[in-house]
Amino acid sequence: MQCQSEVAARTRVDIHSLEAAALAATHSAAVASYAWVGRYDQKAADAAATKAMREALADAPGRGKVVIGEGEKDDAPMLFNGEIVGSGQGPDFDIAVDPLEGTSFCAKDLPGALATIAFGEPGTLWSPGPGFYMDKIVVPAQAKDVIDLDDPAERTLANVAKALGKEVGELRVVIMDKPRHKELIARVLAAGAAVQTPAGGDVGGSLAVLLPTLDVDLLLGVGGTPEGVMTAAAVGALGGGMLGRLAPQRAEEEAAIRAAGMSLDRVYDCAELVSGDAFFVATGVSGGPLLGRPRQCAGRTTAESLLISKGQIRHITHTTFE
Repeated sequence: MQCQSEVAARTRVDIHSLEAAALAATHSAAVASYAWVGRYDQKAADAAATKAMREALADAPGRGKVVIGEGEKDDAPMLFNGEIVGSGQGPDFDIAVDPLEGTSFCAKDLPGALATIAFGEPGTLWSPGPGFYMDKIVVPAQAKDVIDLDDPAERTLANVAKALGKEVGELRVVIMDKPRHKELIARVLAAGAAVQTPAGGDVGGSLAVLLPTLDVDLLLGVGGTPEGVMTAAAVGALGGGMLGRLAPQRAEEEAAIRAAGMSLDRVYDCAELVSGDAFFVATGVSGGPLLGRPRQCAGRTTAESLLISKGQIRHITHTTFE
């Protein structure tokens, strides 16, 4: 049995010592799922990504706990909540993960599919329990103090535009193209803002808000809780603004949340979703403006990744050899 001092020493290790392990995990998942790009089999692509990521995480130095995964929401292959990964030799850490964000993009060979993961200090990543969906706002740092999840869309647009030194008509807003967002999209358009409506992938949409090279000003709407926690790791690292609230999409989900004693009214800010030091990693699968797809040539596979931590955005090219 380990004594308390041994466990404490292990957990005090800098979480950023695990960045290479996280990059290896997303790289492995991206390369594995790339084989399924354009094959119209979402489950097979997700399974390949999950298997490869699990195998890579088994070698991570330390003891990682999956606090929030994606599979339970989608009835897909998953790294399940509470799963323990890693070699055990190193720091404890929390994980929020979606091995293949944008499975439909991957299946249909559309841009935007990513392998994604966030690592945090132990006990710092929020667990939504049985809550699979949440309402979100994500904004750049300049607008983080002017958002309120209870504000109507028109007020949010006006406040964010003022904070960014723009007119509402200059704003570009990401809202996923879902039936639940039909009214929201109409109101944002009526207010004069432009709207990007991807079919999915709100992690990618949030990253577009945070990265200065992409012309997006805010993200609105309901998306997944795994994506929300991973997004919060990136938002917190870059000093952006984010608010979230559980937004169940089915009666069974709402009942499970209430049975767990969780509030449907509470609004969580970024520091509550990720309450300590954390970092975020994504690797491109199907390409797009954020990250390119893996490239294979002469026995080498090269993939593009993004690592966001402590105020830094790093683009990393990672090559493996057969």
